[in-house]
Amino acid sequence: MDDLDRKILALLRADARLSVATLAKKLDVSRGTISNRITKLERDGVILGYSVRVRPDSQPERIVAWISIAVEGHETPRIIQLLTGETAIVALHDTNGRWDLLAELSVSDLNELGDVLGRIRLIRGISATETSIHLNTLKLN
Repeated sequence: MDDLDRKILALLRADARLSVATLAKKLDVSRGTISNRITKLERDGVILGYSVRVRPDSQPERIVAWISIAVEGHETPRIIQLLTGETAIVALHDTNGRWDLLAELSVSDLNELGDVLGRIRLIRGISATETSIHLNTLKLN
C-alpha cells in the first residue's frame, strides 16, 4: 500500500458512499486509477466491505468491546493499516504501556465478536490480545 491507497481508505472510512468520480476529484487522479486501486484493495483483502456508521446510542442492543493489542517489534504502522479494514472497529488508539493499540469494537452478537477477535488474532505481528466487554456506563454527575 502506498500513500494514494491510504488516502483512498481514509476517505472511504469517512464516507463509504463516495463515488469513484468524487474520490478521483478529491485526490486529483483519474477515475480509472481510483477504480483499479479499490479493486486491488478489495482483492487483497484490505477492504473487507462497506458499512454504515451509526450513533452508538441508536443501537442499544449492540455489543461494545475493547481489545488491547500487543504488537511485535516495529510492526505498528502495518498492523494499523490492516485493522482499518475491519468494519467492527469503530475506533483505534495508539497507546503506551503494556499494550500498543486499543481497538473499540461494535458487534451485533457474541458470534460476531468471536469472528472479529479470531481475524484480529491471526494477523502476523500481533503477539498478544486482551478483550473486555462493555457492561454498563456509569454517569458521574
